[in-house]
Amino acid sequence: MNKAGKAIPAGLLLGIDVGTSSVKVSVVDVASQRKIVSIIFPEDSEREIRSPKAGWAEQSPLQWWNDVKEAIKKAHSKKLYNPSDIKAIGISYQMHGLVIVDNNQDILRDAIIWCDSRTETQASKGLTAIGAEKCLSQLLNFPGNFTASKLAWVKENEPEVYGKIDKIMLPGDFIAMKMTGNITSTISMLSEGVFWDFKNQQLSEDILHVFEFDKKLFPELKTLFSPHGHITKDIAEELNLPEGIPVTYKAGDQPNNALSLSVLEPGEIATTAGTSGVIYAVANSLVYDKLSRINTFAHVNHTKENNRLGVLLCINGAGISNRWIKNIVDEKITYPQMNEMAASVSIGADGLLFLPFGNGAERMLSNKQVGALFSEINLNGHTKAHLFRSVQEGIAFSFRYGLDIMRENGMQTKMVKAGKTNMFLSKVFEEAFVNSTGLTLELYDTDGSVGAALGAGIGLGIYEKPQDAFTKLELLEIIHPDAAKVAAYNKVYENWKTLLELHLNHSK
Repeated sequence: MNKAGKAIPAGLLLGIDVGTSSVKVSVVDVASQRKIVSIIFPEDSEREIRSPKAGWAEQSPLQWWNDVKEAIKKAHSKKLYNPSDIKAIGISYQMHGLVIVDNNQDILRDAIIWCDSRTETQASKGLTAIGAEKCLSQLLNFPGNFTASKLAWVKENEPEVYGKIDKIMLPGDFIAMKMTGNITSTISMLSEGVFWDFKNQQLSEDILHVFEFDKKLFPELKTLFSPHGHITKDIAEELNLPEGIPVTYKAGDQPNNALSLSVLEPGEIATTAGTSGVIYAVANSLVYDKLSRINTFAHVNHTKENNRLGVLLCINGAGISNRWIKNIVDEKITYPQMNEMAASVSIGADGLLFLPFGNGAERMLSNKQVGALFSEINLNGHTKAHLFRSVQEGIAFSFRYGLDIMRENGMQTKMVKAGKTNMFLSKVFEEAFVNSTGLTLELYDTDGSVGAALGAGIGLGIYEKPQDAFTKLELLEIIHPDAAKVAAYNKVYENWKTLLELHLNHSK
C-alpha cells in the first residue's frame, strides 16, 4: 500500500542509464523497489570519447542506442523475470550533450557531449549580449560550454547541418525518440542546456534572440514525470518488450542520481564519482555563483509553482583520471587490485601530488583548460602504488576545492549521500573524500539505472510522490571523518591547493 492507501500493483520497471563509458540497465520490482537484474554494456571495455580537434568531445548517438538494445537483450537473457511484466521505462543520461535530427529523425552529426570545450567564442557572445547579471539571475548560469552554446557553434560552423535540423535533443531524449518515435522536452532538460528563463518561466527569449534560434527546433514541453511516448510495435518486437508501454521519466544523470538517493528537498545533498565527479545540492531559491563556477538547474521535482533547484559542482576529470592511470600503468590490472596497491601507501603518497584536470575546460576553475599534472615525483622512491594513490587523493581534493566554492555560496551541510559504485568502491578514495571534505558519507545500494526505473514508476503514478519510491532504500555504510586523518589530509590538501593555484596562473 502507498501512503494514500492504494494498493501497489504488481509489475516491473525498466531503467536505462546512458553514461559516457557504458550503458547500464536495471529491472526493478515495483512492490519491493529492489532490482532483479542489472547489466552494463559494454562490460569489459569503455566507450571512447572522440576528439577530432583539441578540446572537442563527441560520441555517436547510434552507438548509445545500440548499447541500450544490447543491454536490454542481455538482461532478458538472464531469465530472472518475464519481460511482459514491465510496465514503464525511465531514462537517465549524460547531461549537456547536443543531439540533432532532421525531419525523418535521422542523426545529422555525432553528439557534442558534456566535456566538449569548443564553444568559447559562442559562449562569450551570449554572455556579452545578455549581460552577466541577467544570465545569472534569469538563466542561473553563463552560456559556457552548455547545450545552447553547442547549438550556436553548429549554426556558425556547420550551417549546412544546422539548416537541416528539425529538433534538438539531449542524449536521453534521443533514446526515448528511438523507442517511441516521440520527441519531448522538460523544464529540467531546457535548464541544463541553458535555454530556460527561470524568472519568466519560459524558453529564454534572450538566448533565442542572441543566437537567432527558431523556436520550432525545440520539442514539445512535458512534465518530467509523465508519459513521453509509447514503445512502438517494431521496437517492442525487437527488444521483447510489451507494445505500447510508456516512457514516463527522463532526467540528466546528476538529477537522477539525486533522485535515486531520495535527495529531493532543500538542504539534501548527493554526490557521485563516475567519469566526472559531482556534488549536487537541492535548494528552493534561485542560487547562482557570481563567477558561474557552480551551476543551477531545475531538479526532477521542480515545478513552476514550487522551486526545487539542483546546485551542481562538476569536476570533469574524476573517474576518467583513475581509468587513465590504470591504462597507462597496466591495462590488465583490475580496479580492485589498483585500490589494494593504493592502500599500501600512506596518506599523501610520500609527497606525490596529482591534479586531475585533463578532460576539457573545468567550470569550477572558471572554464580554464588546466590539464592534468603530477608534481614532486621521486624517481628513486615512487612506485605504481604511489601513482594510484596520488590520483585518487587528487580527485578527492578536487571535490574539496569545489565544495569550498559551494560553501562560499551559502551551502552548509555535514552529510552527503552516494551510491556505492564507481570511485566509492575504493576505500582509499572514500577515506580521502570524507577526511578532506569533512563530510559524513552515507553509501546506499542504488545507482542511476535503478533510480531511472523507480522514476518511471513515479511517472506512471504507481507512487503517490517521489519520496514514496524510495522507502526501501538500503543504507550500506556510514563513514565519519576521523580527527587525526582530517589533520593529515588537510596538510596534504594545502600543498595540493598551492600547486593548483600556481598551475592556474600559467594556464590559458
